[in-house]
Amino acid sequence: MIAALHARPWPESASTLHQRSMDGARYDEVHGLLPGLFTVCLIVMAVIAGVAIFQDRFIYFPENASIESVTGGGLRAWPTTETFRGLVGEPSGTPRGTAIVFHGNAGHVGHRSFYAAALTRLGLRVILAEYPGYGPRDGAPGEEILAADAQQTIALAHRLYGTPPLLIGESLGAGVAASAGSRERDKIAGLLLITPWDRIEHVAAYHYPWLPVKWLMRDRYDSITYLASFDRPVLVVVAERDSIVPAQFGKALYNALPGPKQLIIVKAAEHNDWISHVDDAWWQEAIDILLAPSR
Repeated sequence: MIAALHARPWPESASTLHQRSMDGARYDEVHGLLPGLFTVCLIVMAVIAGVAIFQDRFIYFPENASIESVTGGGLRAWPTTETFRGLVGEPSGTPRGTAIVFHGNAGHVGHRSFYAAALTRLGLRVILAEYPGYGPRDGAPGEEILAADAQQTIALAHRLYGTPPLLIGESLGAGVAASAGSRERDKIAGLLLITPWDRIEHVAAYHYPWLPVKWLMRDRYDSITYLASFDRPVLVVVAERDSIVPAQFGKALYNALPGPKQLIIVKAAEHNDWISHVDDAWWQEAIDILLAPSR
């Protein structure tokens, strides 16, 4: 009888039953959230994977065009129509030097005739370099492809004209010019970097702060590293109100440069309208800053 009494379970108290009920409710609540959390994780992973796979479409916006459609108005195919690498414009007199322009990430070389118009008036021969995969050129863009192609353009211009060219790069072109220029420093006179970044991952993180861009990006365009020991003159130009490559990134690049350098801020200018805020006197000053050491 005593053994039987000891074997019989004691009745659960009201507080114990209530606790078990609460634990069951919490379990059901958490269990009910799991499918939603799983779906969110799948969506985030899919977005990250999509960005990693198709990231070139966020960087490069090429537009195809025929050679016939981009030549004219004082610009001809360079070096020849058969070996097209860009366009060239000549000054009216004997050239005082050569400038190679590497344009931004959209469109094609035919959209950059304003560089030739401004710089030929200053006595410069102007080569508007075209990228592989842009305009009339075959290929596909990518950092190493563009940098290696730019090196070939620099070497060819140096061989044809005998004097070190000045490199001008705008936005993406500033990254290309920094990379190629650092590898060909003995063949160039200096760098004019317009609306540049320090590292492209910083610009990407600014626009997409929720993405782990540092780990996703294949093309780094790390201009700070490229120019860490660069000893030619560099002029950095930033647009004060730039919403695409904010001025802070161009200033960071300027602050990191070790050699002769100057910074120009184009007041009230945006990323794509800075050209409307400068005139011939501005261009004269910019070119004089860069070519003065070689005169």
